[in-house]
Amino acid sequence: MRWVAALLLAGCAATASAQGFDHSHTAWSMLLKKHVVLISGGKASQFDYAGMAKDRPALKAYLQTLSGVPEAEFKGWSKPQRMAFLINAYNAFTVEKILTRYPDIGSIWDFGKIFGNPFKDDFFTLFGRAFTLDAIEHETLRKPGAYDEPRVHFAVNCASIGCPMLREEAYAAARLDAQLEEQTVRFLSDRSRNRYDAAQNRLEVSKIFDWFKADWQSGYRGFDGKTPPITSREAYFARYAERLADTPEARARIVAGTPSITFLEYDWSLNDVRR
Repeated sequence: MRWVAALLLAGCAATASAQGFDHSHTAWSMLLKKHVVLISGGKASQFDYAGMAKDRPALKAYLQTLSGVPEAEFKGWSKPQRMAFLINAYNAFTVEKILTRYPDIGSIWDFGKIFGNPFKDDFFTLFGRAFTLDAIEHETLRKPGAYDEPRVHFAVNCASIGCPMLREEAYAAARLDAQLEEQTVRFLSDRSRNRYDAAQNRLEVSKIFDWFKADWQSGYRGFDGKTPPITSREAYFARYAERLADTPEARARIVAGTPSITFLEYDWSLNDVRR
């Protein structure tokens, strides 16, 4: 019956393409709900690449709908629609990249860091031209003035254990703010990635906050632009102190901005459920 399910998933993507772009990203959601496995109480996830390999025709059909969107049409969409499209594209094309070598792959860096770099390899097309994962994340989503939304770092997934979890559903414009906020809470609540050391008065956080420090210094005001601006990592951690620490005393220190900050080693191992 797997082949029947695969045909249904592929048909869903093809139908959406024929009727106009599906901003709910239903075909991708169906695949994610089937192959994402939540762990650590829902704060992290693993991915069933072996299962997705069997549904690869449906994945490819969805990717074709992404590649088929003209840039002029994309530019006419709302900001949440564009963001959801780009995040989903990043995640879906990353999965496809892994599948080109699966199961003989233990890390996305097995493709190479200089030659074959998976983030700089233009292995897919968007808007009628060759595109890379870095072009989606750094040249588009993170482009100053374009979206100014640091929470995208908790949404894009680089197929690695150290990365914020791959969400079990597609991102959709109508719910994007709530989805990004839930991803933030999940990630900051995950003690394997972010935690407070009371004995040292030290925040031990993901390397993401080191690599992309500038994204938390740009005056982030929330999705609706109405929250007080956040201009530092310390201010951002203060906003989520209850997620990073368990006691009132520890949370008060984080709110006051007194802890030092260190960055945990990033685990680039494949986020495969078989691990």
